[in-house]
Amino acid sequence: MILEMVMEALFALMDIVFVSRVSTQAVATVGLTEVVLMVIESLALGIAMAATAMVSRRIGEKNVEGACKAATQTIFLGLIISIPLGIAAFVGAGHILRLMGGSESLIEEGIWYTRLILGFNGILFFLFILNAIFRGAGNAAIAMRTLILANGLNIILDPCFIFGLGPFPEMGGTGAAVATSIGRGAGVVYQLYHLLSGKSLIALRKEHFVLKPEILRKLFNVSLGGAGQFLIATASWTFIVRIIAQFGDQALAGYTIAIRIIIFTILPAWGMANAAATLVGQNLGAQKPDRAEASVWKAAFYNMIFLVSISIVFFICAPVFIGWFSEDPGVVKAGVDGLRIICLGYVFYAYGMVISQAFNGAGDTRTPTLINFVAFWMVQIPLSYVLANTFGFETSGAYWGIAIAESTLAMMAIYLFRKGKWKTQTI
Repeated sequence: MILEMVMEALFALMDIVFVSRVSTQAVATVGLTEVVLMVIESLALGIAMAATAMVSRRIGEKNVEGACKAATQTIFLGLIISIPLGIAAFVGAGHILRLMGGSESLIEEGIWYTRLILGFNGILFFLFILNAIFRGAGNAAIAMRTLILANGLNIILDPCFIFGLGPFPEMGGTGAAVATSIGRGAGVVYQLYHLLSGKSLIALRKEHFVLKPEILRKLFNVSLGGAGQFLIATASWTFIVRIIAQFGDQALAGYTIAIRIIIFTILPAWGMANAAATLVGQNLGAQKPDRAEASVWKAAFYNMIFLVSISIVFFICAPVFIGWFSEDPGVVKAGVDGLRIICLGYVFYAYGMVISQAFNGAGDTRTPTLINFVAFWMVQIPLSYVLANTFGFETSGAYWGIAIAESTLAMMAIYLFRKGKWKTQTI
């Protein structure tokens, strides 16, 4: 799972490397689009979370047929949600960018990037959902190979479509969206091949593709909590971007670059968190709650060692890393501030992300939702606004709000996890 997330992180980093060679506005377009995409991703991650929880629990019970039925219902749920969202986003791309604070010149240059990324969100939906099924079954190798294929292809195609190499058309920032859609689409085809060919533990057959209202209802309920926690988090990031955007395109571009670099390290850490979720689900299914708890603490400790090591490197080398993406002094300053301030909370993030995923793996998506609401809406948004505007810290104030909110989330998660109510969760 860590290797899988490394590939996803590498894609996020390389994508911004190529786009940053186009223009500052192209980078800012990516930043604005990704905030909205994160809201859509929240729904996909909610369904994926439910898939991992239910499939891993059935596998722990040694009920492979039940796991297959749960897998098909998650596919139905993904179709129901992603298709209308994609149509609405494709049609309203310009309005979305304008609502996010994009200038008219930015909208004119970047509208097709936004249309393609958000309009074809169904590809991303199924990349998440189908990989969650494989993870729940303990078959993370297929999920890893899927992202190696999808992101590897995207990294190869990115410069081809952006700069018009060889027979490819020069499409600028829009080319990044085309490359992403093709790469991730190939990944989904690869996933479906394994699910339908009988070559994985979860082998879907024709008789499985029948709506099961009872299973669908359970999945929806767990998905609702999972989507809720991510929607709360990502919607709060929309406000953060709005706060940063008021300080200009340079500030927004610097923030976008810093976040991409942070994602490069956070995503591998999420691999450890995803592993904890699978172990919790399978051990609860096998009636071994103590081993589930031990798995979580061990994963969190290893995660902390990894992220603290990364934070030291980031703090020292921030100007070098940001300088790889832009030579604009305003962009570099905003990016360096973001990288240094946000990484100060890594020791807390490590525990927060693992324990939150442990709750989700147990099927308790309500607790992380409440934690996210408190941390992001009652701490991060007001604190970031006050520090940035009232106290005049500008973008640095927003970054401090992020670091403090994430640390608060981790402490709340640790306290509630120790109470142990998640061990009795049924699904």
